[in-house]
Amino acid sequence: MGAVGELSFIKNLRERSPVRNRRGLQLGIGDDCALLRVRPGWQIAVTTDLFLEGRHFRRESHRPESAGHRCLARGLSDLAAMGGATPIAAFLSLALPRTMLHSVPDQRWIAGFLQGFEALSRRFGAPLAGGDTGEAPGPEFSADVVLVGQIRPGRVLLRSGAKPGDGVWITGALGGAAAELEAMLARAETGRGPSRISGPQSFPEPRLAVGAALARLPGVATACLDVSDGLSTDLGHLCEESGVAVRIEAASLPLHPLAARLGPERALALALHGGEDYELLFTAGAEARLPKRLASVPLTRIGTVLKRERRRPILTVADATGRNQTLTPGGWEHLR
Repeated sequence: MGAVGELSFIKNLRERSPVRNRRGLQLGIGDDCALLRVRPGWQIAVTTDLFLEGRHFRRESHRPESAGHRCLARGLSDLAAMGGATPIAAFLSLALPRTMLHSVPDQRWIAGFLQGFEALSRRFGAPLAGGDTGEAPGPEFSADVVLVGQIRPGRVLLRSGAKPGDGVWITGALGGAAAELEAMLARAETGRGPSRISGPQSFPEPRLAVGAALARLPGVATACLDVSDGLSTDLGHLCEESGVAVRIEAASLPLHPLAARLGPERALALALHGGEDYELLFTAGAEARLPKRLASVPLTRIGTVLKRERRRPILTVADATGRNQTLTPGGWEHLR
């Protein structure tokens, strides 16, 4: 890259990312702007995510294909949480350290990153439509991703619709991403390099099909968001936006096998606070009839929405004996 320069790098990206998406992307890489077309009666959904080395991935722990996959999966998960918005286009900006521009191994790492990004992009129809490149001021790689999707107004799911009496539900399993990360970091400390495990930390699965199927069920989901910062922290976001409280049943939490094998206490901690599972956390009316699976993904009721009261904790967790304990958000929060 240091030899070919930015223009050749962008030309290469353009050749690797031809516009094949007819959902709404009319013009991709090559001009000053991309051109998008929205179908009548649809809304645009836009999400943006920073992807920072040392915060969201580590080169010594994550394979490059995993890093590229995770970079895009974060935004796709946001589209899923809004009701399965259909992706139209992705925009990727890269800040590349000078050391990466002139090192052959680092250039291979960048190629692997783009390979992982593009593979997920093709799967979900989110073509790379533009972005920017620049030299990072320090030794860390960083990326910024903007995703544009479209959705019918009547199918949008927000964080603010939960009501007392609603059930609290989760897709898939919890704690796997954090458990895998612990193993990856332990492996890196021994100098053995990135793990070959392909679990929920390395290759999280955006729940777009589940979000879309959930939004199509009339009058079922009342609020929704994705579990990225940890169940306890994301539950706090839901309670804040909806003005409610929530009680979780610890025994009902679906534990990922990678977490379960660490023992009950550690598995529960990772399920509650670990984060990066990118499952959908949603509420549904007490009378709602939900299948055991939606879009082939298991659904589990894990708690109940309660009325907000002055002397009641916003979040509580009931242990196996039914005793309620205050649940303090313990997931990730930037700038703290």
